[in-house]
Amino acid sequence: MFVQQQPAIQVFKVFTEMPAEFRRTGERSEWADINRGGALLDSFLEGPVFDVQGNLYVTDIIFGRIFKVDTKGAWTLVVEYDGEPNGMKFFSDNELLITDYKNGLMRLNIHSGKLTRHLVRRNTESFKGVNDLTCDSLGNVYFTDQGQSGLHDPSGRVYRLRPSGQLDLLLANVPSPNGLVLSPDEKVLWIAVTRGNCVWRAPLMPDGSVAKVGQFFTSYGPSGPDGLAVDIAGNLAIANPGLGYAWLVNHRGEPIAVWSSPRGTTVTNLAYGGQNNQTLYCTEADTATILMASMPHPGAPVYRPKNSESLTR
Repeated sequence: MFVQQQPAIQVFKVFTEMPAEFRRTGERSEWADINRGGALLDSFLEGPVFDVQGNLYVTDIIFGRIFKVDTKGAWTLVVEYDGEPNGMKFFSDNELLITDYKNGLMRLNIHSGKLTRHLVRRNTESFKGVNDLTCDSLGNVYFTDQGQSGLHDPSGRVYRLRPSGQLDLLLANVPSPNGLVLSPDEKVLWIAVTRGNCVWRAPLMPDGSVAKVGQFFTSYGPSGPDGLAVDIAGNLAIANPGLGYAWLVNHRGEPIAVWSSPRGTTVTNLAYGGQNNQTLYCTEADTATILMASMPHPGAPVYRPKNSESLTR
């Protein structure tokens, strides 16, 4: 019987960590009370995305903060507000589109700090709790509505918001949909299914529907796949916060490389950046650290949403 062997585990390098001045040490939060058993967490990093100048932006879910990290690793607080921001993509050079668990889809002007409602509800029904997003070359926005879904309640959703403002429900039976990313040819949508400890593969049909959705990659441990990123060769990078790993798997779902965190074990999300777009940057939430590793291929292009009629809806 053939047994797939795991590649030798490599160790991430530390790029930078949150300065002491931004750590909310000793503060209780509703988010940590519910999601971390009341632990006194000073932050919880997510949502890495790069601007055109090479600056990295990350979210702090717990305290509703967005940070800018420059190319030398220096941190600047962009905004703090009443929300739980998670995933982000640039809407324009000046604006971020944010999946906010409390508020739905929000837009942030990174210079003024002004926040705008983008899509708060679907047909007056509140979302469960949106989590992450990705975009295609046509400007469609794919996003997950995770809430507290899991194997006990497999009702997490995956949506597509078209530039026209039309909102399509693609999946409504996912046990904890989290990160998501498209294949380079945009024919497949991968979805991290955290509490199912796997990644789903959803082929996109010419009419915009999904068909023959299946399980693509299976992980293990106390918490499953979170953020996803893809390179130009079609390899999928998977952040696994339960193990402190980031996997790189090929188009058949076979692991071809594994990186381990040298700090905490909660590797939440990842993005390609750096020289030639060939460095993988990961948020490690336990220690508010950003990790990095050189990759075999550059990351695939990251597209932006297009303006839609759904603004401020």
